[in-house]
This record gives sequence, structure tokens and C-alpha cells, in this order.
Amino acid sequence: MKLKKIVKTLSLTALFVFSGQHMSAQDILAKQAPIDKKMKVVDTLIINQLLEREYSGLPAEELYADWDNVYAHRATQLPDQYRIDLRDFCMPTPSRVITSNFGARWGRQHKGLDIKVYTGDTIRSAFSGVVRMVKYEARGYGKYIVIRHDNGLETIYGHLSKQIVRENQRVKAGDVIGLGGSTGRSTGSHLHFETRLCGVALNPAVLFDFRAQDVTGDFYVYNKRSYDRDAAEATRLRGVQGNGNYNPADVHSTATAQNRNAGNSKSQKAIASATTRKVHKVKSGETLYRIASKYGVSVEELRKLNRLGKNASIRPGQLIRYS
Repeated sequence: MKLKKIVKTLSLTALFVFSGQHMSAQDILAKQAPIDKKMKVVDTLIINQLLEREYSGLPAEELYADWDNVYAHRATQLPDQYRIDLRDFCMPTPSRVITSNFGARWGRQHKGLDIKVYTGDTIRSAFSGVVRMVKYEARGYGKYIVIRHDNGLETIYGHLSKQIVRENQRVKAGDVIGLGGSTGRSTGSHLHFETRLCGVALNPAVLFDFRAQDVTGDFYVYNKRSYDRDAAEATRLRGVQGNGNYNPADVHSTATAQNRNAGNSKSQKAIASATTRKVHKVKSGETLYRIASKYGVSVEELRKLNRLGKNASIRPGQLIRYS
């Protein structure tokens, strides 16, 4: 009888132990489930990022050994020759007025172009890429942005009044990244625009024709031997213009070049065409009817000139061509 009682006690004890272990296992599984779910999401994001990098085939991966948010530019070894794809582009500003060239200036090297813009003017990403830096430098660039592009270039946008993007943000060509201004070491509102390859400044004029609002071709082949000659010729063709008395139509222009890839002579034709075009910057509360009345044209003509549909709306800051 006593033995029977002992066996019964042991059996009950074992049952409780095993039951307890089972419950603990269930608890562990229950707690683990949300973790597994989160890890699955993280794994998916990582896999997607890796796939995106693998299939995007970024030339920048071959050119740059690191990615940092410390230096706006740090020169590394340039390849002897490198082809830069310029087809996916957007002019960073519609302004056609260059106020300062690339090269020697006031006893020092000016590493970019100064483009006349007004405070608050829209500044756009020149190509698709990833924002590497969004910083402020009181004695230099002021508020500036550095973007590393898929084509291997890095572009720098200086003296902004406002930065709209954040570091490590993916942007497309034409995305708004900031507003023009005069912050930092600046004597007046303008965009300081740099184009760099492996941290080395290239004359933006070999790539961009601001007067024609176009790139200089589908591709630019950087070649160590011929670059200095290319840069000098680009400055001669597309250098400083005007005497400081800027026509708003020159600064706020919607002109785009015609006959791309037709050689350097294309610029002259585009400039002649662009100078006949006049634009209006939309103010808050303005309508197409008010703009049409102001310039003595019809609403239908405005729609046609600006390719606006019948129900299309306009927004403050938008440029409307009226001639």
C-alpha cells in the first residue's frame, strides 16, 4: 500500500514536470514567433537591397572604395579613361546665366560653376543617385548637398537656402533637392555647382551647356591626356555671360536644346531659340486666366505653349511660358 502511494506520488510529480516543460516550450515558441516575423522582414529588406545593388550595376561601385558622410570631396586615383553616361539627366536649374567660370579665380582655383539663381529657386538633382552629404559649412559651401550618381559622377550643390533631402536618400534625376540661396561664403544668391569624378573636380562645362539647357552629348569620355584641352574649350564655348544686369527670362528659362548630339554648333541654335521665349513665375493665388490677361494672350495659347491639359492646375513657383 505504501509502495503504491510512492509510485502514485512519483507519477504525479513526473506528470507536473513534463507538463511544466511542455508549457515552457510553448511559451518560448510564442515569444519567438514575433521575433521570427521581424527577422523575416529584415531578411527580406536586406535581400532586396542586395538584389537592387546587383542588378543596378552601378559604375560608382567600381570607382569608389568607401562611402562616408565626412568629406565633401577627397581625391582618389582617376582612371586613365572613363565614359560617363549623360543620358539620364536633368538641368539642376533652368537658369542660363553663368556668373563665374571653373578655374583660376582671385588667386585660387574655383572648382565649379556659379549659376545665377534667386533665393528660393528650385534646385534639382542632375542625375539619379544617392545623397551622400547634407551639411553646412559657414566659410565655404554654406548649406550644401553632395550626391553620388549611378554614372560614377558626384555633384555638389552649394550656397542653398534650404536642403530638402536627407543623407542616404535615393533620388531620381529631376527630384527637387533644395532651394537656391546665398549661405556660406557667398556675395549674392547663386548656385555653386560642381561635378567630380573620384573626388577630382571636372569642369561642369564639359558635361552641361547651361545656355542651351542640355548636356553636351549622350556620353562624355574623360581622358587624362585630352581633358585639359576639353575643359579649356568648354569654358570658351560656354563661359561667363552678361554684365550683371540679368533678364529674368534668362534666369528663369524653360528652354531646352534641340538636335541633341549634333555637335557643338547645336548650342548656337538653341540659344537663339531660347532668347525669344518669355516665362512667368506663378505666384500664390494666380490662375491661368490672370496670367493670360497680364500678358495679353489667351488661356488656350498658354495651355498650348506649356502643354497643359484642359483640367491641369498650376502651382506657386511653376514657370509658365507666355511667348
